[in-house]
This record gives sequence, C-alpha cells and structure tokens, in this order.
Amino acid sequence: MHPNTQFHWQDREAMADFIGALGFGMVFAETPHGPRVAHVPAILEEGRLLFHLAKGNALSKHLDGQSALFLFNGPDAYVSPDWYGEPDQVPTWNYVSVELEGPVSTLSRDELVAQIDGLSATQEARFDKTPWTRAKMRDGLFEKMLGGIAGFALEPKAWRGTTKLGQNKSAEAISSAADAIEVNGRPAIAHWMRNLST
Repeated sequence: MHPNTQFHWQDREAMADFIGALGFGMVFAETPHGPRVAHVPAILEEGRLLFHLAKGNALSKHLDGQSALFLFNGPDAYVSPDWYGEPDQVPTWNYVSVELEGPVSTLSRDELVAQIDGLSATQEARFDKTPWTRAKMRDGLFEKMLGGIAGFALEPKAWRGTTKLGQNKSAEAISSAADAIEVNGRPAIAHWMRNLST
C-alpha cells in the first residue's frame, strides 16, 4: 500500500468488485528456498479467496498453514509532469491495486472442483456464447487433469487497497493528466482518475 493516506482504498465492497472483475493476481509466500510468487486466477467466495496451482509449482507444497500475500494489479500509467499543466511537478506512476494477506489452507477435492466450476462460470458469463462446462470434456479427462493441481483458500485478515490517481493534485491537473494519459494509450487508468469516488 502506498504510504500516502490520500491514496488508501478502504471500501471492501468496491475492492471485492475489483477483484471479481480482474479474476487474476499473484500469490507470494516464503518457501525453504526463498520467497516465491505464482500468477493465478482466483475467485472470492464467502469471504475467502479461492485459487489453484499446478502441483509442480514451487509454492504448492509450502502454502498450507502458511500466511501469504495475494496481489491484484489493476490499470496503471506513467504520468509526465508536463501533463498536469502546473509548474514544479515531477514524474510519477498512477495505479490501482489490492493486497489480501492471511493464512492459507488446502481445499478438499470437492472444494477444488467447486472452485474450478465457479471460476470458469464467472469468466464464461462475460462472453456472448454458450458457456463452457466440464460436460464438454471427454469422460475421465477432467479427473485425470484434476490430479495435477492443488486448490487453496486464503482467509483475508488484512485488505490493503491503493488508488494512486493524483488525489494530491488539483481537479484541473487530474483532468489534464487523465486526458494526456488516455491519448497516450492508457484509457483504463484515465477512467479511474476521472471517477475518483469509485
């Protein structure tokens, strides 16, 4: 989380919506071989963050019972000082992110299947097509593939959100920078800057 409290994001419901919209993040944890990270899809259900990893992943055999950090990165962009339209500015980077920290436990087989089904159903609902389900797989293949992954649940004890969007600047400077950022190919972060209340 950014040290400037102006950029702290406290709205858990909005952060949960942000996590749901992204559906993909990074889990960090300590292992006997040093810190490791894995990039994984995840879904929030009943207050827990559910995800799965390949059993061969360097984190898989070290997560159960350990505290971990899960990071969701949203849009970001470099901000040129010239874009504020005000003197004596410096370069910076605007971004949106949410960190969840807490203990991790292993999912049962049934919980893992439910996590996969829930994750795919959530993502498939975004498309204008008949949703994919496990029923489309040939008999026995899902069970075979299931043996290669491990499911986990992180119980968030800490939520840390950051919306660094120029809140320490004037409304005119934010608008000017957002316009320049959008012109330079980063419309998502420009949208966040124009809608600071979200």
